[in-house]
Amino acid sequence: MQIIISNSSKEPIYEQILKQIQTKILSGELKEGTTLPSIRQLAKDLKISVITTKRAYEELEKLGFIYSMVGKGSFVAEQNLDVIREKKLRMIEEQLSAVISNSREIGLSYEELQELLKLLYEE
Repeated sequence: MQIIISNSSKEPIYEQILKQIQTKILSGELKEGTTLPSIRQLAKDLKISVITTKRAYEELEKLGFIYSMVGKGSFVAEQNLDVIREKKLRMIEEQLSAVISNSREIGLSYEELQELLKLLYEE
């Protein structure tokens, strides 16, 4: 499983891992029942702390994306279509909130942002 960690990102590493695994699950790249790398293996592969990967897995478990079995590992949880839609909507809301925040930082008006969104949506 390929996960890319950006050291220049403002986002904590555990969130980068969480979001990338979440995206792989929601896109169908990781199917129900797929075994995830062990916490130790992922930490070793990414050259980061076990504590960081453990936190990402714990958050994914809390959100219902994965489940863990002691001594067996972590697996992609069953997702029903309503739950997937709700989770995708939540992700879109988070991403749009970031876009709005960035737009305000550079003084982009609502109308300009709306026009940009319309252009991108119609591509």
